[in-house]
Amino acid sequence: MFDLSIEKLFILAVVALFVLGPERLPTAATWLARTIRQIKNYTNEANQKIRDQLGPEFDEIREPLNDLRSNLGSMRSWRDPRSALLRHLRDDPITPYRYPPPPGSWEELVNWEPTPNQQPAIPPLPLAVGERPPIDPEAT
Repeated sequence: MFDLSIEKLFILAVVALFVLGPERLPTAATWLARTIRQIKNYTNEANQKIRDQLGPEFDEIREPLNDLRSNLGSMRSWRDPRSALLRHLRDDPITPYRYPPPPGSWEELVNWEPTPNQQPAIPPLPLAVGERPPIDPEAT
């Protein structure tokens, strides 16, 4: 809420040590702790009074607020481009392109249905007796 980090709290403690001095610092710390405890008790009492007065309507009011809070949290996470990209890649599976099976395979006979603009594959002619199949020396 106040965006206080450890470093800022340490700086505040050092400033308080210099301003108040070592003899008044313990009493100031106890006063601060007591005041924070009283503020916390006041807010808890006020919250309990509101719950008692509204009864079950309090939960009906809290539900839309919690929904808005969760939506706000998800919108805040979109501000970071890296997390937005990772979420998009995770949540949106890419359907791979389905290549047609090789000609003459069992998959072609069982699963493949050519679209109207596709021509059926022409099987290669059988080799003559003694003829060597064509080989690409760079491919092997």
